[in-house]
Amino acid sequence: MSEFLIMFREVLEGVLVVGILYTFIVKTGREHLKKSIINGVIASFVATGIFAVIFQIAYGGFEGKQAALFEGTTMLIAAFLLSTMIIWMGRNKNVAASLEKEATDIIEKDKNVSLGLFALTFFAIFREGVEVVLFMYAIVIQSNGLSIGGSVLGSIVALMIGYAIFVQGKRVPLKQFFNVTSILLIFVCAGLVAYGVHEFEEAFYTKDEMKQMEIWDVNDKGPVFGFNIDNNGTPKPLLSDKGAIGQLFKGFFGYNGNPTSTELVSWLLTLTLVSFLWKRASNPNTT
Repeated sequence: MSEFLIMFREVLEGVLVVGILYTFIVKTGREHLKKSIINGVIASFVATGIFAVIFQIAYGGFEGKQAALFEGTTMLIAAFLLSTMIIWMGRNKNVAASLEKEATDIIEKDKNVSLGLFALTFFAIFREGVEVVLFMYAIVIQSNGLSIGGSVLGSIVALMIGYAIFVQGKRVPLKQFFNVTSILLIFVCAGLVAYGVHEFEEAFYTKDEMKQMEIWDVNDKGPVFGFNIDNNGTPKPLLSDKGAIGQLFKGFFGYNGNPTSTELVSWLLTLTLVSFLWKRASNPNTT
């Protein structure tokens, strides 16, 4: 579920950037600048691929405590980027006007217009690409896997919406889309922070110490259901974070069947703070 939400938001934002800039240059009679936008998109994809490879090499180079620290840091960085994305989208109600203004400023300066539009497109899409890489790695660390189907489906839905807007000229309730996904992604963000805290605890405490820090442990308690299986096909208790249901809630809400007090507090604080900042940013009366 979290893979679907993240890919939907990131791909849709990227499609909106390209579509708005493309429509703007056509509307202003500067169709010769199309190539700058296309080249910016291609270059951003290449740069994102390079970043992903470098990140994978770095990730594979850590073991033990260093690996836990690296994973914890990745989770917190991903949570920070996700929260800023949510708040930024809440604050910027008219993305089209903002992008068109940037493009207009570049054109009016009349210096290296092609390069300016290339850079505007490149950095906008590359930022989305970097966020995708970090978010997907964070989900892999948190859930020990990645839903390729959810990621692909989220991307397809976003592309279909982009097609409907820019090719078919249909009005799509983007505000409602972004509001709903923002609320859901706030929970994902809180889960990333909680799991990042968990990784830091694993780096500095022994398993026995971690066990003593747990508030509760329901991973091996309660009735076992045949449909609630783990990755090895073993049925687990209904509330276990190793079972199918627990894994779903773990990836979406950051659920943990045996949380420590620090994890729970960090989850609640993140949920409260990001919700407050998003609501404040979304309020047009807030200065």
